[in-house]
Amino acid sequence: MHRHDDGAAELARALAELCLDRLTMEAPLDTSLSPDELLARAGQTVTPDGIGGAEAMRLWEHVLAPACLSIDHPRYLSFIPGAPTRAAAAFDMLVGASSVYGGSWLEGAGAVFAENQALRWLADLAGFPTDAGGVFVQGGTIGNLSALVAARAAVQHRRGGRPPRWSVLLTDETHSSVKHALESVMDVDVVLIPGDERGRMTGAAVQAWVDAASPADLDSVFAVVATAGTTNVGVVDDIAGIADVAQAHDWWLHVDGAYGGAGLAAPSVRHLFAGVERADSFIVDPHKWLFAPYDCCALIYRDPVLARAAHTQKAGYLDPVTVEGEWNPSDFAIQLTRRARGLPFWFSLAVHGTTAYAEALEQTLATARAGRRLIDDAEHLRLLVEPDLTVLIFERIGWETADYQAWSSRLLDEQVGFVTPSRHHGRVCTRFAIVNPLTTPEDLAQLVASMR
Repeated sequence: MHRHDDGAAELARALAELCLDRLTMEAPLDTSLSPDELLARAGQTVTPDGIGGAEAMRLWEHVLAPACLSIDHPRYLSFIPGAPTRAAAAFDMLVGASSVYGGSWLEGAGAVFAENQALRWLADLAGFPTDAGGVFVQGGTIGNLSALVAARAAVQHRRGGRPPRWSVLLTDETHSSVKHALESVMDVDVVLIPGDERGRMTGAAVQAWVDAASPADLDSVFAVVATAGTTNVGVVDDIAGIADVAQAHDWWLHVDGAYGGAGLAAPSVRHLFAGVERADSFIVDPHKWLFAPYDCCALIYRDPVLARAAHTQKAGYLDPVTVEGEWNPSDFAIQLTRRARGLPFWFSLAVHGTTAYAEALEQTLATARAGRRLIDDAEHLRLLVEPDLTVLIFERIGWETADYQAWSSRLLDEQVGFVTPSRHHGRVCTRFAIVNPLTTPEDLAQLVASMR
């Protein structure tokens, strides 16, 4: 069934024009405003009679949108930014305007088919078997949580019972959302494994914990989480070594590649991910380093049957979509209703081809290597961690917290860039997170010079 609405089509065209205009020029970074400032400029936008499409669009274009920072700006280098392709951004609006439901094969077979082809490419990069599969979810938080829920259910089924408390092995550099999901959502204990000099979890460190652990402690573990590209410092854990210990103890190995997993498609760094092919589950966020719009996380299981057993929801009204042999994305994560959020990523892959993706990734890696040389050559800067991928964490010698904050604010006020302070081993510092192929060594040189 297809419903045609001229008003909706006109609005979609207007939004598309705004989006494409933004992608064909270097848009400003823009500046965040306080609630009072926005209220003064926008007024009350939700009213009994409505303000009309033209006024709502005017407010968005001239008041609200400029109060949102542009994460795809070449000198937005904080957190983990994004840089969606024009194809992905445009198709995202088509998805939004199409009312496609992505939770079941019955209702969205074409969308699910396309998403699964994109997932297959990622699974092949990770070296997963041909029957591996999964689902696109909101982001790494939901992807990690869903994988760990499946892990606990699978391990409990294999063991035929559960200990008094469950636990999972992490490091200090494991993403904060994993610890939050385990402790606050799943009520699972966290065991912190000391990282090496770069913060990496290693197989040797996990084995050292095993050697010192009591039988009860060992029995409590159902999973270990390795990170393929830590958010703060961008290093890749010793996945192969961790896999050896996990396999010996029948633990589920989950690899969080939300940021760095995209590097699997870059030949120059593919070797860093050795061992990922042995993981039970793996995530990567296309909205980070794979040029898709927010929000999109690919969650892939080695054995999707185990995930389906943990996540399939059962109710009388769901019987029509619970059909043997059909691939229902909602069977593989904690959500039931879902947007077909993997389609913009699929469309961009289909348009540009995987070779172009590899080239774009290599471009960002080359820029990061150039940035590292700039930091090494600058007498006023000191690199803090040897980089693996495209995160560079460093300090301005002699600066304190207030100096970093003043510098960061000045960059944004002058619309030069957006680079925020961070911390490493308790020391205030800063970092460049480079995922945009349009970011150049000249951009980084300008920022480095601004710290003198």
